[in-house]
Amino acid sequence: MTSRDRLLGTLPTGLHVDGTWRPAEDGRVFEVADPATAEPLAAVADASPGDAVAALDAAHRAQAEWGRTAPRARAEILRRAFELVTQRADEFALLITLEMGKPLAESRAEVAYGAEFLRWFSEEAPRIGGRYATAPDGGNRLLVRKRPVGPSLLITPWNFPIAMATRKVAPAIAAGCTMVLKPAELTPLTTLLLTNVLTEAGLPPGVLNVVTTSDPSTTIQPLLADDRLRKLSFTGSTPVGRRLMAAASERVLKVSMELGGNAPFIVCEDADLDEAVEGAVAAKMRNGGEACVAANRMLVHRSVAADFTKRLAARMGEFVVGAGTEPDTTLGPLIDERSRAKVAGLVDDAVAAGATVVTGGSVPEGRGWFYPPTVLADVRPDMAIAGEEIFGPVAPIMVFDDDAEAVRAANATEYGLVAFLFTRDLDRALRITEQVEAGMLGINTGVVSNPAAPFGGVKASGLGREGGAEGIEEYLETVYIGIRDPFASEGAQ
Repeated sequence: MTSRDRLLGTLPTGLHVDGTWRPAEDGRVFEVADPATAEPLAAVADASPGDAVAALDAAHRAQAEWGRTAPRARAEILRRAFELVTQRADEFALLITLEMGKPLAESRAEVAYGAEFLRWFSEEAPRIGGRYATAPDGGNRLLVRKRPVGPSLLITPWNFPIAMATRKVAPAIAAGCTMVLKPAELTPLTTLLLTNVLTEAGLPPGVLNVVTTSDPSTTIQPLLADDRLRKLSFTGSTPVGRRLMAAASERVLKVSMELGGNAPFIVCEDADLDEAVEGAVAAKMRNGGEACVAANRMLVHRSVAADFTKRLAARMGEFVVGAGTEPDTTLGPLIDERSRAKVAGLVDDAVAAGATVVTGGSVPEGRGWFYPPTVLADVRPDMAIAGEEIFGPVAPIMVFDDDAEAVRAANATEYGLVAFLFTRDLDRALRITEQVEAGMLGINTGVVSNPAAPFGGVKASGLGREGGAEGIEEYLETVYIGIRDPFASEGAQ
């Protein structure tokens, strides 16, 4: 039996409710496919709205006791989970590659990244603080404390199956919140394995409840209308985020939204082009471009555009396309047929409108949802590829003539998640970054994500932050208690 068969053979495939695995109430299942072959990997429980309500029932029952659990106890569970994920890194990496498609090397990197959220928030749990102060008028005393917001609905995307789960689950655990977790229907298997690990680490029944479903909007709808739900955290597309925010507004739910991006990658005329090209490869090709922080538009100064384009095309041409389980593969498939059709359509539309294919640009034959690394020159701002999130290994290059034009181009989008800037001039870097509308900025680097840093955007890229010291605040409420001046009675005597 291969390691693949052993892993899939022991993986839970049910719903996790109140500490037990069980089938969907109507027995339905849906298949999870390998994007490299389009063949099924496993069939998992297909939750109904009733199953989701049962999960919230369990979360609600567990909330009071879990919220009173000592911060150190919550921290130790997260620390044990970090150690268990690290010990089983090869299993997690293989599972991520099988259901999402990325090469094993990238999957291993994601496991390390995802595990770090468990460790980071294990260290944040005991640091939840408050304050005691005297009111400015010398009267009352001001006591400010934090408490868990309560049962939380966490909705994760398919592109980083473990990291997106731990980035939400870990701070919720640290804060003392119970959860209903709805993983993406395309990649739920990694979440199921993570749930087993968290249970092994000592997480009590009812704290983490997991519902997998092929119809998320219908399944979670009753939760959004339920008075017991107090928090919604969603990572995904902006259109879906808008609909969820509208539904959450009816009950004034606390929400955090990590939505779409259209990241500009700015290369100034004084940039180190070797560094800029490597940064572009990192920013564009991480996760095969299927990342909200992927560089979406290459904005290059006219004086270096030809050289940058040539070098970038050469580097992109070095990628080896294939199944992520193959040892030589450096670029796996896109997640599904619809995603590949979108990427191919954006490229074809740009070419029809006058863009030039420098490398790549055509759908390969054979099974699986592969698309080659592609560089497009002569791209204009009015092309669809400049305005839409590509979510694939395509780098459209546009030129600018001065810093002001670069800033205008960078901001000419409803999104504002991340921006990248390459320049050797520190003053220029600070000037540009202070004008670019983005929640995160990378200067002379193509990777900014870090569990110790706040992750999130502005404008239509969402609200709230995950990671960093800020991440736990999303799962806490601030409570103010006014206390009578303790010396008042003394003065009255």
